[in-house]
Amino acid sequence: MRNEAYFEKNNPITSEKDVIITIKRLGINGEGIGYYKKKIIFIPNALPGEVVVAKITETFPKYLEGELIRIKEKSPHRVAFPKNVNPETGGLELAHLDYDSQLLFKKELIKDSLLKFHPRNYQKIKVKNTIPAPKQWYYRNKAQYQIESIKNKISLGMYAPKSQKIIDLPIMPTQSKNTQKIEFAIKKLIEKMHIAIADSRYKKDGIKTVVVRQSHATDEIQVTLVTIGKNIKNLDKLAEKIIELENVVSVFQNESQWNNPLVWGNKTTKLIGKNYITEQILNKKFILSPRAFFQLNPEQTEVLYSTALNYLELNANSVLVDAYAGVGTLGILASEKVKQVIGIESIPEAIADAQFNCRLNNVKNAEYINGSVEKILPQMQKDGIAIDALIVDPPRTGLNKQLVKTLLTCKPKDFVYISCNPSTLARDLVLLSQAYDVRLIQPVDMMPQTPRWEGIAKLVLRK
Repeated sequence: MRNEAYFEKNNPITSEKDVIITIKRLGINGEGIGYYKKKIIFIPNALPGEVVVAKITETFPKYLEGELIRIKEKSPHRVAFPKNVNPETGGLELAHLDYDSQLLFKKELIKDSLLKFHPRNYQKIKVKNTIPAPKQWYYRNKAQYQIESIKNKISLGMYAPKSQKIIDLPIMPTQSKNTQKIEFAIKKLIEKMHIAIADSRYKKDGIKTVVVRQSHATDEIQVTLVTIGKNIKNLDKLAEKIIELENVVSVFQNESQWNNPLVWGNKTTKLIGKNYITEQILNKKFILSPRAFFQLNPEQTEVLYSTALNYLELNANSVLVDAYAGVGTLGILASEKVKQVIGIESIPEAIADAQFNCRLNNVKNAEYINGSVEKILPQMQKDGIAIDALIVDPPRTGLNKQLVKTLLTCKPKDFVYISCNPSTLARDLVLLSQAYDVRLIQPVDMMPQTPRWEGIAKLVLRK
């Protein structure tokens, strides 16, 4: 435990109440960055060029954290924060910055990461302008809201940043209006029917999270009630009421435990309705089970995937490996251009969805394998399967080092890397650039009003 007296004595900066800071740039999480007594300070909601009054809230060996008190000199790029929205709400870290500046920020994020990690010839890598989203607001088709009950008051919403405090949401301006409407209707049903709500203080079983996902193509809505414990009284009756709501076609229960740090548990059971909802991208249909990964911005997903596939130089003789395949989206979209698609995915439900999606789209040249890319790709190499083209879309942690070593051995000629983290992309390019030239990086704005980054790197094998 921290000795507060010692800490205060040896960290005199914390005795300062208000400090004046000039903001130099934005950090990777969208916070303003300045300096105080030669120490870097992070101040959320502050913008480059602004002079602000801030309160130092935390002191660390190499940096400080601050809270914006007021703005003395305002940036010309500052815009009004959305009305009737709690500024503590997460997921709106850039909502006070004009959209053109948001796009520039996301271009600079990857340039800064390249500068930090120094992959081969990083100065010559072409970083294109960020592709803007068709919608800047109400674009998210999946709402994942936490629910709690304290002193008989039920809150439904999102966690505040760096906190387990739930912000009760009357409105979330990046979330589609229909998913929000269903979320709040479910909250009323839970209140009316006195359904148990999970309580971590007393380890009480009940509903923990309400997940609502809507298909952009069909308007079908899929609801998942994430619970602590299995046998929640009247949960079936609640499901019967939920499926009566507009466009809701299915209700599922996902079981989790208190010691699980993730939102989702491992077991999902259908309570009522359809097994899937159906989405469509570039004239291909895709069914989605509750845990299947799918991009949260369906309109911009078409732009992301079509751009990525255009960077692959595919032909009728190509064997394309779709690593981190999810429900088979990229491989199925590319299937008409290649001889064979081999998809690799670790989530069994996603593999089942991918196989179903092949049948749904009459795709007969795609095979989906359940397992980790790190293990399956080396086995493919041992089996003598030649990989002509590769597309990867890993989680934020990027590529496993062993996988990178395998790629440097099997050396697919055609290689596209879709990334959701500029830092891990730049880090991975350090090793990959031992054999590949990075032809270009194309940022794509999948999540306006947030610092979340998505981009496509086209790699070309050096001869």
